[in-house]
Amino acid sequence: MAGLLSLAKTIDKLNENIGRTVSWLALFMVLVQFAVVLLRYVFGIGSIFMQESIIYMHGFLFMLGAGYTLLHGGHVRVDIFYGAASERKQAFVDFFGVIFLLLPVLALIAIYAWPYVADSWSILESSKETSGIPAVYVLKSSIIAFCALMALQGISMAIHSFAIIKGVEHKAAEDGPGGM
Repeated sequence: MAGLLSLAKTIDKLNENIGRTVSWLALFMVLVQFAVVLLRYVFGIGSIFMQESIIYMHGFLFMLGAGYTLLHGGHVRVDIFYGAASERKQAFVDFFGVIFLLLPVLALIAIYAWPYVADSWSILESSKETSGIPAVYVLKSSIIAFCALMALQGISMAIHSFAIIKGVEHKAAEDGPGGM
């Protein structure tokens, strides 16, 4: 069990670091959007590259930050019964939710996204706009990264939940639903 908990903590640390890093994209999005508006309405200059960069940052922020959000229990949860349940019952819900809902859905997303992403890489797809970002394939790759990071965090969540069920671990007071 100690090896599994060590693996779970490593996954948690990975998603923590990625989440904290990509969170900076929110600030950069605001700054670039401000620059786009300033350039357009004050100086009459438009930049498709800058406008597309906002879309890229937005996509990366949400796709790469989803595992971090799951780690901290930030995803929407209908917890009519969950919130009032004991720690052990919550762990059962989390464990079976990961095994029977999260991982199968992520597998389906990855299976159906793979050809879409692979086709984009095969032609090194770029923006349809002449002065746009020539790396649409990188943006599309974030779908696969999303699946991987969420699946890893789901596995970590299942390990933590199993440890709680076995009485080896307890959920920290500051952790939200799903956070370990």
